[in-house]
Amino acid sequence: MALPRITSPHAKGSNRTQQVMLQVLLATVPGILALTWLFGAGTLFNLLWASLCALGFEAALLAARKRPVAFFLKDYSALVTAVLLALALPPYSPWWLTLIACGFAIGFGKQLYGGLGQNPFNPAMVGYVVVLISFPVEMTSWPAPHGVAALDGIKHILGIASLPDGWAQATALDALKVNKSLTIDELYAVNPAFGHFGGTGSEAVNLAFLAGGLYLLHKRLITWHAPVGMLAALFVMSLLFWNGSGSDSNGSPLFHLLTGATMLGAFFIVTDPVSGATSNRGRLVFGIGVGILVYVIRAWGGYPDAVAFAVLLMNLAAPTIDYYTRPRSYGHRKPNSGFKLGE
Repeated sequence: MALPRITSPHAKGSNRTQQVMLQVLLATVPGILALTWLFGAGTLFNLLWASLCALGFEAALLAARKRPVAFFLKDYSALVTAVLLALALPPYSPWWLTLIACGFAIGFGKQLYGGLGQNPFNPAMVGYVVVLISFPVEMTSWPAPHGVAALDGIKHILGIASLPDGWAQATALDALKVNKSLTIDELYAVNPAFGHFGGTGSEAVNLAFLAGGLYLLHKRLITWHAPVGMLAALFVMSLLFWNGSGSDSNGSPLFHLLTGATMLGAFFIVTDPVSGATSNRGRLVFGIGVGILVYVIRAWGGYPDAVAFAVLLMNLAAPTIDYYTRPRSYGHRKPNSGFKLGE
């Protein structure tokens, strides 16, 4: 007897991954505009060069693995990695620094484990941490807000000219960490790295990334669990250990929320569906862990902005979190609930 062939109403011409990645790229636009307003064209140069490097490494490694290059490039996952990495790097980063960061992000953070969906660590944070540990001077050379001419920045990128006087300055997180004598009020009064509540201009940048994150929430591309967990944990930690405005202060809760890569990390990094936890409860635990680690490293560790290290450490814990937070199968009781054989 011949069985009838009944096909499902599959959607054609639709690439879900591509659509999600495009929406994520769109959500980064407010942050890109804020960074460009603050530092000039340096962020745009970072984005262009990082995108070319990431796509080039992705194509080369896919070809080496004998995988269809065009098919995987069209999912835009490599482009998202490049954009997140470029936004985390200092504007006008040397060309070789961005090249190395992208190479490690794509090669060791993604393709080494089999490509998209297989990576246990966030690829952008892998690339960022490698260059941060290897080249700390270049990674802490952030330009002064509104203080760099595009031509001088290009010369710095290409390595054909030394940095102009006054080109770079310590970030607010750097200045707070090394401060031993000035009170918080004095830092805000005399140090140009400090703005109203956090770093100069970084308040606007963080609010811009917050707006992009709210867009992702509105589109239901991410859930609230990981971002809220991270921000709430960071707020609580900074409130519990806020030791006033003396010279040994670790900074107020508002300072930590609006300085550094807090909002970029909360909405664009910890929400990675591959390297993070999978259940909603697990995402909440994952975010809380990241928030706690961010504050611990900022306050007592060796690095001022700790988002990348916190995320990678929690990536290691994600399988364990999934094990203990996996939802109960429908129709099954919880273990040790008094269920007896024969009931």
